[in-house]
Amino acid sequence: MILEKLEAIYNHWVEVDEQIKDPNIVSDMKKYVKLTKEYKELEEIVKVYHEYKNLLENIKSAKEILQTENDEELRDFAKSELEESEQKKIKMEEDIRILLIPADPEDSKNAVMEIRAGTGGDEASIFAGDLFRMYMKYIESRNWKTEIISVSEGTAGGYKEIIFNVIGDKVYGSLKYESGVHRVQRVPQTETQGRVHTSAATVAVLPEADEFDIELKMSDIRKDTYCSSGPGGQSVNTTYSAIRLTHIPSGIVVTCQDEKSQLKNLDKAMSVLRTRLYDMEYKKHLDDISSRRKTMVSTGDRSAKIRTYNYPQGRVTEHRIGLTLYNLQSIVDGDIQQIIDALQLAENAERLKESME
Repeated sequence: MILEKLEAIYNHWVEVDEQIKDPNIVSDMKKYVKLTKEYKELEEIVKVYHEYKNLLENIKSAKEILQTENDEELRDFAKSELEESEQKKIKMEEDIRILLIPADPEDSKNAVMEIRAGTGGDEASIFAGDLFRMYMKYIESRNWKTEIISVSEGTAGGYKEIIFNVIGDKVYGSLKYESGVHRVQRVPQTETQGRVHTSAATVAVLPEADEFDIELKMSDIRKDTYCSSGPGGQSVNTTYSAIRLTHIPSGIVVTCQDEKSQLKNLDKAMSVLRTRLYDMEYKKHLDDISSRRKTMVSTGDRSAKIRTYNYPQGRVTEHRIGLTLYNLQSIVDGDIQQIIDALQLAENAERLKESME
């Protein structure tokens, strides 16, 4: 059964390879990009297919030796080889079942991250700044790149809101689990009596839409320019480089003022607008998934409380899967991979169960 599925994928991969070489496909950029992406994604499964096929051949050869050979030394070797290969086969088949779960096509995309201070006043803005620093450290450890889109700084530090792009390999597939309400419990810098307060910040992670995903009509967009505010050198408040785009049919408003060049700000704002429109459709898909799953690991409900950072106890609690860790400092210093791995494991278990029903 598994071998048949892998063979079907291999045959499809060969077809895709042939299509990519077709001059008619090469001239159709949209189709060519889609096929090269599919080819790359199938490559991993094709590699596993060859490994699994070789393993089955080894098992078959070992069984034949045990049935036909009288040489005790050769039989012992074959018996040992068979036991080892059978164990490897069990483990490999478990991994293949997860690998064969249809991948979310969004996982390979770049991401747009939005962090906003929630309840808690100045402390919420400071916490939003702490989350931004945590993600910057994690992104750095993955060798991904970032581009700031817009910033609104808090009055006592941190951010009321910060929006940025994350660019790299399979960014959205990792960072999507961060969407939701993050809560912090600690004594704020502004607290004089040492009382622990609870504050919150929301994180939204959106798969970046490219030009092939969303077709924007300029006739549907109103463009306004204004003077930038905040860091940016002498050009701040003197040139109309900041951009505000209003998508009239949906009412979505996007601003970008990070670049000194109006043209660069326009490009970034268009990218975010495309992503927001794409996200409206994608959220329907997430809502449909979350209505069928119990773990709610990857969900369209971004108002759900997903994680608590408790400073007095040095504890981080991931509410979706009931995971509690006591290494808060290393987590806020960017070591969030262990949490992401646990969430991915929970989601894979849920998806595997779903695919077998």
